[in-house]
Amino acid sequence: MNKQIQEYAKRLKLSWVREHYEEIKAESHDEYLLQLFEREIQQREERKINSMLTQACLPKVSENPFDWKDIVLTKGLNREYLLNAIFMEQQENLIFYGGVGTGKTFLATLIGLNAIHKYGKAIKFYTVASLVNQLLEANEKGNLNKLFKKIEKLDLLILDELGYIPLHKQGAELLFQVISMCYETKSIIITTNLQFGQWNHVFGDPILTEAVIDRLIHHSHLVVFKGQSNRMKESLLQN
Repeated sequence: MNKQIQEYAKRLKLSWVREHYEEIKAESHDEYLLQLFEREIQQREERKINSMLTQACLPKVSENPFDWKDIVLTKGLNREYLLNAIFMEQQENLIFYGGVGTGKTFLATLIGLNAIHKYGKAIKFYTVASLVNQLLEANEKGNLNKLFKKIEKLDLLILDELGYIPLHKQGAELLFQVISMCYETKSIIITTNLQFGQWNHVFGDPILTEAVIDRLIHHSHLVVFKGQSNRMKESLLQN
């Protein structure tokens, strides 16, 4: 009997049921089945979340609560709008602007984690340099459409550290293709230490820069990080 149960559970892809069905204690058949299904669904949800976290490649961040003290939110924007993924339902973008170490990546990561755990959103985190390198490599190998299709399936694309490294012409053009592809279909969070007027230093072409900014700022919110570098403050406190 046990082997048959395990075999049927395997065929039905009920992995938790297959391994743990004998552990359930219940006072009725209905309660037994209810617990059985609840545990199976719980395990499937946990596996799904873990898979999405692996795919997202979010960086590790401090376990300390995020400090909103030096964050300037534009009119109509609040913490709940960001953390509850409301901006993603509207396919809106977020531009995080501020100095190095002021918490831009931290907040972008928290939003990504929240979107996965609470709402099952598909997220992917890249530094701008790493995405451009992957785009160039995929283009060279003829796999560009494959990478584009992966990005098309996302609900949120996080592009970190725009402005740290100038892009070569082809890399800038490929990044523009990604931004155009996401336009009004999914949300993008960009973290940058440059004002819009300085973005030409990254893209190297005024017309391309204008086209990138035009697509990003339409349906977008600017979040300004005005504090000092958190890493600098921590270093000073340790000395």
